[in-house]
Amino acid sequence: MEVRSTYKYARISPFKAREVTREIQGLPVSAALDLLAFTPKKAALLIGKTLKSAIANAENNANLKPDGLVVKEAIVGEGPTVKRIMARARGSASRILKRSSHIRIVLSDEIQIETRETRKAKREQEKKAAKKQIKSEAAESAAAASERTAAKAGQTAKARK
Repeated sequence: MEVRSTYKYARISPFKAREVTREIQGLPVSAALDLLAFTPKKAALLIGKTLKSAIANAENNANLKPDGLVVKEAIVGEGPTVKRIMARARGSASRILKRSSHIRIVLSDEIQIETRETRKAKREQEKKAAKKQIKSEAAESAAAASERTAAKAGQTAKARK
């Protein structure tokens, strides 16, 4: 079952908030809360509030235990931008964009836990498989090249006779 929570009109740039939400996706709720508690960014505080709200929604509305919950998705969308003007030299003006964002967190109890360590191990396995494939292709091409040189040597020997 999925449970969601949304924080609308958060006064932070979506670009800055996405940096933090990328870190908590796929983590168990307890690990995500720990990570957010020790992240020294304003976005971590706002996302932590939203995550705690989602956990409360899961407990009170869906009767789920927070121990088995996983952050299925943490999405930061763009909210309305407030436009301001700052006076500049020689009577001109420049625009200041004060961006806001909508933070949405979806918790689930059905997804398997994929931590950073498992993702890293998966990438290493893919690299090893790619290296093996490159080695086998190189061996095949070397064998084909040696066959070609042997065939050319045979043709030149026939031509000399």
